[in-house]
Amino acid sequence: MNAPASFSVERVFARFLDIERQIRAAKKVEELAYILVNDSQTLFGFRHAALIIDGKVRAITGVTQPSPQAPFVAFIERACDQLLQQQKLDQCAIVEAASLDQQCRNDWQALSAPEALWSPLKDRQGCTFGGIWYARERPWQDAEKVLADQLANAYSHAWLALEQRRPWRRGGIRWPVVIAALAVLACMFIPVKQSVLAPAEVVPLQGRVVAAPLDGVVQEFVVQPNQAVHQGDLLVRFDATTLRAQADVAERALDVAEAEYRANAQRAFQDADSKAKLDLLAAQVAQKRAERDYARELLSRAEVRAERDGIAVFADAERWTGKPVRTGERLLELADPQQAELKIELDVGDAIGFASQAPVTLFLDSDPLTPHQAILERAAYESEQTPSGNLAYRLDARFTDAPPRIGLRGTAKVYGENVPLAVYLFRRPLAAIRKAIGV
Repeated sequence: MNAPASFSVERVFARFLDIERQIRAAKKVEELAYILVNDSQTLFGFRHAALIIDGKVRAITGVTQPSPQAPFVAFIERACDQLLQQQKLDQCAIVEAASLDQQCRNDWQALSAPEALWSPLKDRQGCTFGGIWYARERPWQDAEKVLADQLANAYSHAWLALEQRRPWRRGGIRWPVVIAALAVLACMFIPVKQSVLAPAEVVPLQGRVVAAPLDGVVQEFVVQPNQAVHQGDLLVRFDATTLRAQADVAERALDVAEAEYRANAQRAFQDADSKAKLDLLAAQVAQKRAERDYARELLSRAEVRAERDGIAVFADAERWTGKPVRTGERLLELADPQQAELKIELDVGDAIGFASQAPVTLFLDSDPLTPHQAILERAAYESEQTPSGNLAYRLDARFTDAPPRIGLRGTAKVYGENVPLAVYLFRRPLAAIRKAIGV
């Protein structure tokens, strides 16, 4: 059905307002799509119109539900795709057959009217997200293009109100996106210094360990944690009740053995049997004397004294009081407060390659804003279990500035070798994925 060749201005304006009223009253996208391709036929006299949204035909004049495999639908989508690549869909304009390939021109001649007008639909940012393909037999006039453009503004507003859409992306190469992706990819190869974080503690450097000299019970810790001591000062006192009794018994046993030896020595001049016992009694005297000396030695060990100047490094004196200990069990450590090193417990999952004398930065928990610099000196080859139950490698670092107070804890940042930025960013995620999938 074709419309008359011309309308009066009043009639055109009335029809325009009626179409605007209908599209604003539409409740669903399907209802709006039907109005867009059918109700303006009396204004333009087109044979058919097709609504294209994001490169796909959504509605066709006189068709309830367009089939994606229909030849006309395929022709419209192919033609719009070519025009989109040529950037010819941003303005309302007459479609030139010469701008399409031979297949589209053949399909156009067989399936569509010879005169086509493209009316774009744009969002609030001015980006084209679709349009309407009008086709009829007679040429399009400038006034009709202006009217179609005005209707397209109302169509766009109504469509975006019912269905929020992204702008219709162009099918060609988006060079800004490609350049940005290449720039990001190039940045992944920038060499950066790899680093890991690990818990650390300030420990004495070349400290003297004070161990239990005997099996016994700790009676008293004479010093307090971090107390300064001098060589010969009393540190720990063990319960000496049993030791003192043993020394006294050994002393009395020695007296008895010596008295018996002297008695037999006097009788040896007259009694041959007494003379024969002298060697045995002399051996018994030597044995008892050795037992007495050993008991005295143990008694002297009941008081542990400092072998050097320094500070007493241990956790709590009350924890040791009344506790039985074994010989060689560690009691405390004597350290020089001016000589300290950094002990780092590196988790096995964070193990990386470290260069010789790799730089280390310590951030104390008590003062996280003041870093302390150190140099890595030793790294263990075997991991060991930490008090928290994790497996970790022991790293030792030497401070290059004034060392913090012994016993402080914090977080150490150990710097490794230079690696690409991609390895630095994705080392842990890739390791976790590999562990999860078992490769």
